[in-house]
Amino acid sequence: MQVFLGIMIVLGSVFGGFAMMGGAFHQIWQPIELIVIAGAGAGAIVIGNPKHVLAEMGAQLKKVVVRKKYDSEFQRQLLLLMYELLQLAAGGLKALDAHVEAPKDSPLFQRYPLVLEESKLLAFIVDNFRLMAMGKINAHELEGVLEQELEAIHEEMNQPAKSIGKIGEAMPGFGILAAVLGIVITMSTVSEGATSGEIAEHVGAAMVGTFIGIFLCYGVLDPISNVMKQLVNQEASNKECVKVVLVTHVAGKPPLLAIDAGRRLVALNVKPSFAQLERWINELEGRDSEPDAGSGSRRGGGRAKAA
Repeated sequence: MQVFLGIMIVLGSVFGGFAMMGGAFHQIWQPIELIVIAGAGAGAIVIGNPKHVLAEMGAQLKKVVVRKKYDSEFQRQLLLLMYELLQLAAGGLKALDAHVEAPKDSPLFQRYPLVLEESKLLAFIVDNFRLMAMGKINAHELEGVLEQELEAIHEEMNQPAKSIGKIGEAMPGFGILAAVLGIVITMSTVSEGATSGEIAEHVGAAMVGTFIGIFLCYGVLDPISNVMKQLVNQEASNKECVKVVLVTHVAGKPPLLAIDAGRRLVALNVKPSFAQLERWINELEGRDSEPDAGSGSRRGGGRAKAA
């Protein structure tokens, strides 16, 4: 909804202002100029990016239109999932095998559908629990491995936004290209005996190409590139949260402290308080204790120790 509101503001301001100045819309409706500019930009994107970047670009553009919000419910599910996984890991990392090998079939993961929908985040979680289960790794080593992985992921995920940004910067140039082609056509009409009015009409049509290029740059592609970067940063923040939880756990801290360390990296607008986090965990342990009092007692004892 916010994206469409922004589009309406931009279009209303630009074209509404044009109409208020006495302009007629048929004067700037030049579909051939638009085809030249947009087609050149689309072709440049295809030339300049490998197939997997184009696929990721399409996925991110879809998220721009249907913007996914990482709200407090998503953060609740992520933190509680990590808490349950750490509780299982306390009994030996082998206990996690049934869950991390097939997370979509795991009853534990199925309790957190919002996390299951995030395929890249889900892969990051299960891969690193597998890493921890493969052998001894200290907190410093794990932190170094995860930092390198996150840096590589972030760089790759930012490629679509960078490509959109570069094409946006090139749009005024493509607009000038279309305008030059229009001037060439105008000059040919001069030799055919065109009147001054006809020449002026052709020149005006050619100048629309420059307008379209500048408009696509600053009114369309630059904002889209910025939104894509923000979405990538939000996804990176979730992975950073998971990284801190895992590193803190490997350092020997109790599950509650490890989860709280991850909570501190959540974006401020959806960041739960420590009291809220503890309430979520109390509700989780109360639910789990109903069918199995012994299991609930074990979980509750871990929380009390952490506190």
